[in-house]
Amino acid sequence: MSESAHDAVVVGYDGSPAARRAAHWAAREAATRRRRLVIVHAFRWPLTELTQLRTEALVLSEDPFRTEYQKLVDDLVEECRPLAGGNEVKGELTPGEPVDVLNRLGAHANLLVLGSSGHGAVHQVLLGSTSAELVRSVDAPVVVVRETDHPAHHRRVVVGADGSSTSSRAVDFAYDYATRHDAELVAVHAWSDLPLDALAPVREWDVNWDEITEQAKLALSENLAGHSAKYPDVRVRHIVTMSKPVEALLEQSQNADLVVVGSHGRGAVRRMLLGSVSQAVLHYAKCPVAVLRAT
Repeated sequence: MSESAHDAVVVGYDGSPAARRAAHWAAREAATRRRRLVIVHAFRWPLTELTQLRTEALVLSEDPFRTEYQKLVDDLVEECRPLAGGNEVKGELTPGEPVDVLNRLGAHANLLVLGSSGHGAVHQVLLGSTSAELVRSVDAPVVVVRETDHPAHHRRVVVGADGSSTSSRAVDFAYDYATRHDAELVAVHAWSDLPLDALAPVREWDVNWDEITEQAKLALSENLAGHSAKYPDVRVRHIVTMSKPVEALLEQSQNADLVVVGSHGRGAVRRMLLGSVSQAVLHYAKCPVAVLRAT
């Protein structure tokens, strides 16, 4: 593991505009966290592609590629230094596949930041193969940045709270972000994963919906109680809704700086049947998304 990446804000950089925006976001976030910023480019020497070229004389040298990649990283380091609040900014050119390199460095990072897509339209549709893999495997919090490199324009952070241990980790992350950025915290509890149409027959039963709603509100308050005591200055708005979690989070994220979700907080069977809430939010949210896995 790179010693400089330990407990630092680490951002992956592949030369794309999305990755540059992510680096700018990461630099500003490193400033508020008072952490080092490490910009990492995973150097993959394109030997396979080069050997497929049918030329009479082909010099397979790593140096031209390494020199070009190093210049990209060095230029971005200089861009990010004024944004990092005086914290150390370092660039690293590391041999290896991006997923492997960032998995290794992210294991001991304070935060791992990624761009929303790699190169090309297909990657944009699929979120980006590197990002999609890392949010499933890295234990450190992962933020996927899209649209903006400014971490606190609206001063509003949205978090999904379902009472699970993973959700509790996400809530703590959201409170910490809110207090550092003087942002309002919107805590969303969507108490049913069923579509509203499926609830129509249930509504005909003799059910006290007001009581159920109050119980959900109480559950949300209990979920936030310990965090509220730790961060008493954070303004919190509670949202209890019958919408599906993805719909509720995306609706509240329209004017947010960040959406925070816990990954895999509700069990493997439900993930298989419904799809992961965190993956859906990552695909469709228009603001940066933070994903926290169960440790």
